[in-house]
Amino acid sequence: MLHTVIFIGRSGCGKGTQARLLKNYISSHDDKNRHILYVESGDGFRQFIRGDTFSSKLSKDAYEKDILQPDFLACWVWTNVLVEELKEDMHIVFDGVARSVEEAEILTSALEFYKREKPTVVYIDVSRDWSEKHLLARNRMDDTNISKIDKRLDWFDENVLPAIEYFRKTPIYNFVDINGEQSIEKVHSDIVSAYLG
Repeated sequence: MLHTVIFIGRSGCGKGTQARLLKNYISSHDDKNRHILYVESGDGFRQFIRGDTFSSKLSKDAYEKDILQPDFLACWVWTNVLVEELKEDMHIVFDGVARSVEEAEILTSALEFYKREKPTVVYIDVSRDWSEKHLLARNRMDDTNISKIDKRLDWFDENVLPAIEYFRKTPIYNFVDINGEQSIEKVHSDIVSAYLG
């Protein structure tokens, strides 16, 4: 069976950590040694804004002014990876897709195009306060300003929560709710149990 897993949740909830742990788990349990395509939209954006194209400069300007990146660009970041790198027998792990209902609908169309059966959405659920505390503790350049953090958490409430409800209600998805306010090991264990149980 080919795995297709989409990690979603507030900034700071541990999506990246849990996506990597599940990626390693899938690799170690795949007797055919199939590759995993890891699609991380945040990393894609960080690379993109370092470019020198007109689009990169506009995107960097939006980033520096704390303006939400447009859906078309977010979709381009991950669709470009799929088009260029996905092979027939690869698992896929998405980290941080999708950030709006519109983007979620485009992701659905992509997964249907690639004939991915029963993709799983792993929603790592943490409170806003928990997320804020962990973002500040991370001490990364874009996580040290409380007003920037609040803006990102506002975007989540306004844009991502409706996308999560879209995934929850769309029949092609296996939707998994995970309590993210636990140890990394317990969250991973809960994901494996819920996903493969």
